Amino acid sequence: MLGMLVATLREGIEAFLIVAIAATYLRKTGRAALLPAVWWGTGTAAALSLAIGAFLAEIVVTPLWEGVLALIAAVLVWSMVIYMLRAARHLRAEIGERLESAVQRPGRGAWGAWAGVFAFTLLMITREGMEMAFITIAVSRNEGSGAMIIGALLGALLAALLAAAWLRLGHKVNLALFFQATAIFLVIFGLQLLLYAFHEFTEAGAVPGIDNAYWHLATEDWAEGLIGELIVAAMVLAPLAWIALRHLESRPLNGRDARNRKN
Repeated sequence: MLGMLVATLREGIEAFLIVAIAATYLRKTGRAALLPAVWWGTGTAAALSLAIGAFLAEIVVTPLWEGVLALIAAVLVWSMVIYMLRAARHLRAEIGERLESAVQRPGRGAWGAWAGVFAFTLLMITREGMEMAFITIAVSRNEGSGAMIIGALLGALLAALLAAAWLRLGHKVNLALFFQATAIFLVIFGLQLLLYAFHEFTEAGAVPGIDNAYWHLATEDWAEGLIGELIVAAMVLAPLAWIALRHLESRPLNGRDARNRKN
């Protein structure tokens, strides 16, 4: 449930921020008439993502397929981390530039601008939705649907609250620290998915050059045994340690600390 919660929180924050920044940009540039394109693009992307998730859920479950899903989910998680760490500081400017390009492309009239904003929103939100679809299916095979649903709902709720706080309070919400802490969590979560994929591949006898039967038995407790418990503990403690470290670094120095640092 924890992995699902944080993954949904992270993806939800990204989706909410994309929509909020796009809507704010259109209002500030006097293009509020194009806002329906953002809403339609978001709704279409959500429906498309749900359809993809439903299709993946209906595919016959085999160890090989579960391993493939977990591997894809791990790659998506890590690519999500890399993208957001690179783009987080310039997300607002990047979205503004891409929207401006979509609206101002030569030869486009009113309908062309509407279509450009719609396509931009559709592509951006569908990317987040497809990532969540693969992650959700992979996690549900490992954790069970009940825990997955609870984690997803809590993550979506927290994402909405944090996005709303960011819109109202702006600089007071430290999104950079949030993305850094969740990046640490998701890197470890991706490792857990990778280990799960390896376990399923060995069950299917699909890993060349090793004794698949031996490694399948050897990795049985990776999810719920000591190694699994250590991974879960690391997912919780490592981000908290990073937040604490950054908090200590940002504290103002007292007189003695300042003199010691100068010396």
